[in-house]
Amino acid sequence: MAEEVKCACGSANVAIFPCVGASNVGQLSNKIAIELEKQNIGTLMCTAGIGARAPGLMKSAEASDRIIAIDGCPVNCASKTLELAGFKVDRQIVISEFGIKKTKEKELKGDEFSIALENTFKTLQSE
Repeated sequence: MAEEVKCACGSANVAIFPCVGASNVGQLSNKIAIELEKQNIGTLMCTAGIGARAPGLMKSAEASDRIIAIDGCPVNCASKTLELAGFKVDRQIVISEFGIKKTKEKELKGDEFSIALENTFKTLQSE
């Protein structure tokens, strides 16, 4: 993406936790998180490690000023994992809310990624 994306996150120390579920929207959540890290919006972190209460990951999350959870669908696995571990999610993004229908497919179709990315940037800029 040629233009620089600004995030209204309010901090340089932002942790990004994707859902990475077994669906198209779960896979999209991870791809979006990777792109956000490339755009210097935050640091991609391991949601499964939070669920496992891995000490290093717990410390990294605790040290973050803000937490973004990227859920694929309304089941909210990433957000719930963080909340159950005692973390406050500062910003939640739900990929399926962008008009992308959840399927069991793991391969992304057509313009799903560009739609999800554009809407994620709009969401983050609107805080």
